[in-house]
Amino acid sequence: MSETTPTPHPRIGADRPLSPHIQVYRPLFTMVMSIVHRITGVGLYFGMFLLAWWLFAAASGPDYFNWVQGFFGSWFGQVILFGFTWALLHHMLGGLRHFVWDTGHGFGEVVRETMAKATLAGSVILTVLVWIIGYMVR
Repeated sequence: MSETTPTPHPRIGADRPLSPHIQVYRPLFTMVMSIVHRITGVGLYFGMFLLAWWLFAAASGPDYFNWVQGFFGSWFGQVILFGFTWALLHHMLGGLRHFVWDTGHGFGEVVRETMAKATLAGSVILTVLVWIIGYMVR
């Protein structure tokens, strides 16, 4: 006798382990940096709208361009641009870290931690340097 629908087994799911999720794992620095890498990627996506807005303003004429420049020159605009600069540099350095991993290197525990810390420190240092140089050449 063949059945068209299988009958469910009464014990399925009773002793099966749950799939691990973020609450199961102790947050490691490398895990946090991986999450931050994804977040900076999303931030860069939205930051491109700022660049497009600035380019649109430049093409629209001096009045609108001066208004947009005024926004970017305000303390709020400067904070947004500083964050965008940091996201760009952090995502770039994270991408280089992933590139090293793609070559099959850097998987040791100490090397992974060192590269993650270097990504964070390097992005902060480079962001500050870019902004210092930017203010110096103004």
